[in-house]
Amino acid sequence: MNPLYTLLARHSETTKIAIREPGGREWSYPEFFDLVARAARVLTDLGVESGDRVALQANKSTEALAVYLGCVQIGAVFLPLNTAYTESEIDYFLEDSAAALFICNPQIESVLATQTKRRVASLDGQGGGSFANLLESASVLLKVTPRNNDDLGAILYTSGTTGRSKGAMLSQQNLASNTETLVDYWQFTASDVLLHALPIYHTHGLFVASNVALATGATMLFHTSFNVDAVVADLPAATTMMGVPTFYTRLLADSRFNHELASHMRLFTSGSAPMLLETHLEFERRTGQRILERYGMTETGMLTSNPYHDERKPGTVGLPLPGVQLRLSTDDSAAGTERESATGSESQTDSDVIARPTAATIGMIEVKGPNVFSGYWQMPEKTAEEFRDDGFFVTGDLGSIDDDGYVTIVGRNKDLIITGGFNVYPKEIELLVDEVEGVRESAVIGLPHADFGEAVTAVVVFENKADKAGVGDTIRQHLETRLAKFKQPKEYVVVDELPRNTMGKVQKNLLRQQYGELFS
Repeated sequence: MNPLYTLLARHSETTKIAIREPGGREWSYPEFFDLVARAARVLTDLGVESGDRVALQANKSTEALAVYLGCVQIGAVFLPLNTAYTESEIDYFLEDSAAALFICNPQIESVLATQTKRRVASLDGQGGGSFANLLESASVLLKVTPRNNDDLGAILYTSGTTGRSKGAMLSQQNLASNTETLVDYWQFTASDVLLHALPIYHTHGLFVASNVALATGATMLFHTSFNVDAVVADLPAATTMMGVPTFYTRLLADSRFNHELASHMRLFTSGSAPMLLETHLEFERRTGQRILERYGMTETGMLTSNPYHDERKPGTVGLPLPGVQLRLSTDDSAAGTERESATGSESQTDSDVIARPTAATIGMIEVKGPNVFSGYWQMPEKTAEEFRDDGFFVTGDLGSIDDDGYVTIVGRNKDLIITGGFNVYPKEIELLVDEVEGVRESAVIGLPHADFGEAVTAVVVFENKADKAGVGDTIRQHLETRLAKFKQPKEYVVVDELPRNTMGKVQKNLLRQQYGELFS
């Protein structure tokens, strides 16, 4: 038994199209799963065994998706890596995970092959590279390696508040249960055509979009990236689209995106970053449809969603999904910790919400369910810190629940910035900014941005006022090879001192208030 493979491959013999690429290349379900079985063969020929970690940093392609499914078939642990990660970041991920195989861009394959003891292969966005060459001549691997629900299926690295990234361990059950829940909740069927313009190194594009489509036998219009012209051209052939707020702001900026173009679509979803109310309202005015916003995390998959049929409330992330227990925790030093709870169910009736708090109650969001990860790779102490004694995971997000049970995210306790759908932790950036000669200290914050949701912004204090000249260029040059581009500040603000409370802690909330309209 291999729960995840069984779920994703259950339509492998249907004759319909699984993937259609913008260039016209099509893959039927049998053709795609033949590619998956050949990828599984290549992986085993390269020495990958059940339980081994396979890291992939490659541009989006059908072949790259097949590597993921090939890992699932042989019981290997898949480790997708953002294509923007720098060499130093990749070194850490490979070393920490002890990856048995690293599949990378062909341009760096020869260099890495001489620098590391682990096996290296390559794959590009056009289906080329040494791994692709092996795929062409490989025979199919028919065997599916048995795995249990608790066996590890993937590791996704997420930034750490101390600068050290943490590997979230996702089990077969975590991935399979969340997929099945979303299929039912969003009512996906084999008749759907999903416009897939998300990256597949991220949980949204891989474990939400791709898994849901494959599990239902739907067709994916598989765009390598989000391009307005390409998306507008393909929308008439689609029935649904998953995106981040950036996708929708860019569509709304194009006059071709109107009611007629979107009228046949049954569902638009948005996640990975909060959507501005203005975007919700403009989208509904333009198309007559309301975007379905939801909430999830790398560590948990999807947790809440606005309903498919019932009211979708702009500004909220909806109700707890079936099987998900969600509660708010408020810590009062005098009264101890108090918690208010809500539980997702199939029907989401009033009786499914336990001791529902009022909309005025704001607390830390804690969750529990089959979708919640088992812990952080090789970090037992950190894992213990993030879980309550009764098994609830502390998300680090602050939220409220209204009288109808809808959850609203009001802030992030750990200063997490979400920009363009990607998680960024300020501490990692601050440590590097502070290395720049002449910098006394810095504070990195996220500011509202119509396109990216939040823009990474560095507030910098210099030792001497004369050092302020050229601050952006100096720091940008220092960060260029050390941080992925999405982590690099979009703006630098120079101040004489950072605001602090009586305990000496930087008051980032005041900085966010002061510069909140910087990008408006």
